Amino acid sequence: MPITDGRMQSFALTLDKFLDHAAKWHPHAEVVTARQDGGRDRAGYADLRQRSQRISAVLQGFGTGPGDRVATLAWNTQAHVEVWYAIMGMGAVCHTLNPRLTAAQLASMVTQSAARILVVSADLAPLARDIADRVSGIERVLVIDLPEAPSPVESGTGPVMALEPLIDGAAGGFAWGAFDETTPSGLCFTSGTTGAPKGVTYTHRSSFLHTLRLLQVDVMAISGADSVLVVVPMFHANAWGLPFAVPAVGAKLVLPGRHADGASLARLIAAEEVTIAVGVPTVWLGLVEHLEASGGDLPSLRRIIVGGAPLAPALMERIERRLGVTVQTSWGMTELSPSGTVSPVSDPARSAAVSGRPAVGVDLLLTDADGRALAQQRDVEGHLRVRGAAVIDRYFGDDQAATDAEGWFPTGDLARIDGRGNLTITGRAKDLIKSGGEWINPAEIEAVVGAIPEVSLAAVVGRSDPKWGERPILLVELRAEQAISDAALLAPLHGRVAPWWIPDAIIRLSHMPLASTGKIDKMRLRAEYGG
Repeated sequence: MPITDGRMQSFALTLDKFLDHAAKWHPHAEVVTARQDGGRDRAGYADLRQRSQRISAVLQGFGTGPGDRVATLAWNTQAHVEVWYAIMGMGAVCHTLNPRLTAAQLASMVTQSAARILVVSADLAPLARDIADRVSGIERVLVIDLPEAPSPVESGTGPVMALEPLIDGAAGGFAWGAFDETTPSGLCFTSGTTGAPKGVTYTHRSSFLHTLRLLQVDVMAISGADSVLVVVPMFHANAWGLPFAVPAVGAKLVLPGRHADGASLARLIAAEEVTIAVGVPTVWLGLVEHLEASGGDLPSLRRIIVGGAPLAPALMERIERRLGVTVQTSWGMTELSPSGTVSPVSDPARSAAVSGRPAVGVDLLLTDADGRALAQQRDVEGHLRVRGAAVIDRYFGDDQAATDAEGWFPTGDLARIDGRGNLTITGRAKDLIKSGGEWINPAEIEAVVGAIPEVSLAAVVGRSDPKWGERPILLVELRAEQAISDAALLAPLHGRVAPWWIPDAIIRLSHMPLASTGKIDKMRLRAEYGG
């Protein structure tokens, strides 16, 4: 007689379940948002879930359905969290946009994603209108973080209106879920190895498993007793997964709005008794400098998790000494959802240079320049590849795999892995410059400057910076007997690239160094001018 196996329940790993869980089991745990006037808004998870479901109903009323992309251009606020869950819970895709980019760059991304609705923080409404005027497909701009509804204002392609009164008038109880766990949930554009913007699509399953990985003791170790300050922006790299991980355990979620200066963060940390804070190194430098100048302590703060940019050893020591905290370093990429490795608090090898070990669900491989696995994987430098449940398989709109035949994704980084499995990033095979946790594409700057008649050759490389990690510098070789001022060299960049992409310095060379192929020798330029 055949044996009938038992089976487990079908339970789709969809992101709405995190907020459902928080609303049911931690209904009064708070989401706190710092307002521009110095006050703070707060809501329990049960109320937040109810509002998010009403937003789903609003979006459905505007014709949004499963698989549709909805763009957001917003800061870290309760309203943005509500919109995230509203979009993802109904099976649509949340396309986050970085307000530090230009309208032209953002319009190109929105055109690719075919988003018809753009949700925007109130102070970013002018930028949103500029984007909407450039993208014929945008039908509505919904404004969040406004206390009262403005009168609808016509942009070139559709009405601009406040979301809040629409929430008040929407039906409650919108049914979330009921779709496959492999359904896309998020979209974030990043610069790839060629420097061209590429879209990374997250799925419910990938982000769900990523969340469970973050919560492990040797990773972020967030518990329901914590108050977590999320300074890493929600418009970048999936906000490191924290809008999912914090509600998943019923911890307090503290959001800074658009103000991440030292004074604002110090007030927020003290008032909300923050225990864990997460963001790029420059944020914590600002906090330390504020406290050194004004005095005061933050006794509730226990840990700071840094990533997104290299951390100087002196800054790590300064942060730990002044704040009395433990700093956990990390490494990741947008293509990894984004967490790759995190330094455990208890690891004796923890240092500014070491980025920690991968948790279960992420695997690392060192290869040669041609992608062949190195015979020795410890204490040697190689090209870093990664694979796992939350690692990209292919880019948005691309039919070609981003991985090799064995599923390994080439990160473009050079790295070492020590005998304990700790990762250290030693360099980048890419030309991209990482400044303050954000990528700068030298090719775009070089194309603009290279078009100036007086310029013969132009190159942009990163120079070490104690605050930002790296800043771009421009090296130029002028045409014979030509002269041009520094201001005139930089002038064409304004309005063409983001303001923070503008090079900090210009170096004039009589002869640009060239490699044997005839291309500009950027390795030599970095060696001579990047220190």
